[in-house]
Amino acid sequence: MLPPAHREAQPRLGDDRRAVVLVLLDGLGDRPQSDLGGLTPLEAARLPVLDQLARSGACGLHVPFGPGRAAASEVAHWAIFGYEGIPFCGRAVLEALGHGLPVDDSDPRLYAALRTSQTRDGVVWITGRAEPDDEADARRLLAALPQASGDQIFELEWVRLGEGILRLPGAGAEAAAVSDSDPFFEDRQPWLLPRALAGAGPPAAAAAARLAEYLRAARLVLVGHETNAGRIRNGLPALDTLTTKWAGARRPLPSFQDRVGVSGAMVTSSALYRGFARLLTMESIDIATDPDPGRDLAARLAAAAALLQAGATFVHVHIKVVDEAAHSRRPDAKRRVLEALDPALAALLEPPFSGAVVAVTGDHATPSSGGVIHTGDPTPLLVVGGAVRPDAVTDFSEAGCASGSIGTIRAADLLPLLLGHANRARFLGARATAEDTLGFPDHPEPLLPA
Repeated sequence: MLPPAHREAQPRLGDDRRAVVLVLLDGLGDRPQSDLGGLTPLEAARLPVLDQLARSGACGLHVPFGPGRAAASEVAHWAIFGYEGIPFCGRAVLEALGHGLPVDDSDPRLYAALRTSQTRDGVVWITGRAEPDDEADARRLLAALPQASGDQIFELEWVRLGEGILRLPGAGAEAAAVSDSDPFFEDRQPWLLPRALAGAGPPAAAAAARLAEYLRAARLVLVGHETNAGRIRNGLPALDTLTTKWAGARRPLPSFQDRVGVSGAMVTSSALYRGFARLLTMESIDIATDPDPGRDLAARLAAAAALLQAGATFVHVHIKVVDEAAHSRRPDAKRRVLEALDPALAALLEPPFSGAVVAVTGDHATPSSGGVIHTGDPTPLLVVGGAVRPDAVTDFSEAGCASGSIGTIRAADLLPLLLGHANRARFLGARATAEDTLGFPDHPEPLLPA
């Protein structure tokens, strides 16, 4: 505590702000599984470290966009990072940035992929995708695709396997408001007609029409290409259909520090999160995924510790393996992955993490059985450190955290909650910067004397 300033009756406030660490276990939430006796993988797992963290802090449930709304990782993180209310740039832009491609204009970009297909009753159904062994064939096929439809140029840049970023030069950001041609659910929806999104203007309608023409022309080229003829002769499925999804465009956007008020950093492993780091001007350390989940998480937490020690105020650590285990549709596999991760989380009990506010949660629920990709089911949340008041929760799980003192929160409320516990809440009666920051701004612009 500092003595009062001149003619002030109250003591001056000490600086007890803390850093914030968000450990994001992708696809953490789940549903009761008959294979696990009616428990979720979290409820069935033995997780002594996560349970200790839960006992030491406050718990609740994270439902990114409200009950029943199934979130993709990119839109959940857009809100988690404080950008809800600002138009989303589209995942294709993030993927392009994450793959190191230049995105210094407002041209629409879409994520394109070569797919295998079958035609039934005149309708094209997607049946598969390119595998690593298909790379040479996929490159030849992508190189053969048309480069224009009518007066619209299409530029396709390869990023991995049979996938690339499709750019529409000169079309303008408004033209990015088009729907997917990729059905996602291959056995339920066919190859889709791209349309202008509801409420979009003429540029989007024109772009959707040109895109449909381009995709039809591309399929004619692919169906007749010698590479696919050779694949069929060799008993391989033809990569004969191009799909598009995640359309978007880059627009002016405040950096993470300008938007939130504090410096941000990330530990990444995929193009999506590298793209977020580039887009939001966040420092990042990229670590290749280790096949051993515990070793992988330990390396990521070591990188997060280095970022904290270098001065980062907010550090995001993303772990994909939980989501991947859920997508295997084997509930016990997800349980085993969670148990493999748990020992590495003991690092959160030690410096520098013990001096920070630490949260563990997921970006969405990924059920490990059933016919859905993601769901709007609640994901457990724990927060420990700083001004957090421990509650009565003793186990980190969907059922355990449901009775926690935090209650149920949305993605957009997660960062303000953590900043508040770190004594970094923005005082709403003050405006130190032009941006309506989520937290107390670390680096407002000083007024220099004349």
